[in-house]
Amino acid sequence: MKAAELFVKCLENEGVTHIFGLAGEENLSLLEAIRNSHIKYIQTRHEQAAGFMAATYGRLTGKPGVTLTTLGPGATNLVTAIAYSKLGAMPMVAITGQKPIKKNLQGNFQIVDVIGMMKPITKSAVQISYANRIPSMVREAFRLSGEERLGPTHIELPKDIAVEETDGKPFEINQVRRPIAEYKAIDRAVEIIEKAKFPLILIGAGANRKLTSKMLTEFINKTGIPFFNTQMGKGVVDERHELFLGTAVLLANDYIHCAIDRADLIINVGHDIIEKPPFIMQHNNGQKVIHMNFFGAEVNEIYFPQLEVVGDIANAIWQIKEKITKQKHWDFSYFMRVKEDIEQKVYAELKENSFPVPPQKLVSVIRNAIGEKDIVTLDNGMFKLWFARNYKAYNPNTLLLDNALATMGAGLPSAITAKLVSPEKKVIAVCGDGGFMMNSQELETAMRLDLDLVIVIINDSGFGMIKWEQEEKGYGEFGLDHKNPDFVKYAESYGATGTRITKTEDLDKVFKKALSEKGVYVIEVPVDYSYNRKVFSEELENKMCIV
Repeated sequence: MKAAELFVKCLENEGVTHIFGLAGEENLSLLEAIRNSHIKYIQTRHEQAAGFMAATYGRLTGKPGVTLTTLGPGATNLVTAIAYSKLGAMPMVAITGQKPIKKNLQGNFQIVDVIGMMKPITKSAVQISYANRIPSMVREAFRLSGEERLGPTHIELPKDIAVEETDGKPFEINQVRRPIAEYKAIDRAVEIIEKAKFPLILIGAGANRKLTSKMLTEFINKTGIPFFNTQMGKGVVDERHELFLGTAVLLANDYIHCAIDRADLIINVGHDIIEKPPFIMQHNNGQKVIHMNFFGAEVNEIYFPQLEVVGDIANAIWQIKEKITKQKHWDFSYFMRVKEDIEQKVYAELKENSFPVPPQKLVSVIRNAIGEKDIVTLDNGMFKLWFARNYKAYNPNTLLLDNALATMGAGLPSAITAKLVSPEKKVIAVCGDGGFMMNSQELETAMRLDLDLVIVIINDSGFGMIKWEQEEKGYGEFGLDHKNPDFVKYAESYGATGTRITKTEDLDKVFKKALSEKGVYVIEVPVDYSYNRKVFSEELENKMCIV
């Protein structure tokens, strides 16, 4: 068979069901092999969107998503999505084409050092120079991508190698068990937790695994230790739980930080410093941190844990749960008062219907409009803070946001993948006008795939988060405003349904209608971002921790 056919057989052997891509001349033999396979090829309108889709597939399934692009500009367009995968710990295998490497008649046309470009942002970047090496190199790319810490790998398949004849066969896949934490670390963790007076649990993105979610819930129920989460740890444990305090969204000075500052021990489960952190450590304040993750801690000026429990997180939590005894001297009364304060000041539903729409009002309407396992994907912008802080997630991977690379443009592509992976679930993409326009062309992809999808465009005619920062620093308004198309007509030009919110009272009925209908539904929502100053500046500047 041809090398391209062997390559695709190796992908099928890895369980690949979808490839997201935008092919070029150098990929044609591979594209033909995909056409004759069981893999579904999702053609996108931009390589960056294909990469976001593949990364989201990995995030939702735990299996590496696959993306395909051509050489040169196709590969360079993929770079942001690969960085998104790396920083967000989403497994992904990126495949790019290349000119013939044995006899190239086009000089350096479209040639960039793709391998050199990819190496700093992947776990591995390799070129296939010999057809019979395909099975081992594909197997290694998937193995590395799926090994903790999860992330992207890259394979370059040159045009001439893809058409070589080969008698190679896919490698057998052997299941590898994750290492478990050493028993002395487990015993020490139990000792430290039992000695603490005010222990508190922090849940991060690395805990977002089904078994870890189950073990954490059991551990919390047994010990009664309250918990909070990072933005990417939302939903790992049901946020309706009576011991859930809130989400750490701001670096400091939010209500949740009253509890963080009071804790004498933070049990950090699955959070690493790549995700923008809450400040949980200060020198010489007596507070201890236990680091629990698949890998050791990266120590810096804001993170220097006193104990590291390294290994499979679910197993470590289970071991500690089996050995720990609930202590009479544990005192959670202050944490529970903080919880009451947060419930009143953060989660209480805003009753007023002023227009443009208050951001917290939009959050509560969307939360009430969908089921507990339905999915909301967020682009990056000011609204992300409101959703992370005010939206309660009931299950893992039901509020998808990026707090690692924090790139714009991923909201719509992520929603498309979420709907492909879970067609039975309602899916809503929430995008700012800036982020939406970075990949708005994927409306055509959603229409072509015949998806039922709701897309919310928050329209403030500018880059709202940066404008807020600009205002906070006392700078003049400059360089962050823009004009938008008529989003209703824009949606209709793709064949989607478009509507515009003109009064806040209409939010409920518009969302109910959009979620009940077939096809792609675009809702433009003008939002009143003056609430940023009211809540994140004035209110929190004057905040007093309860006594």
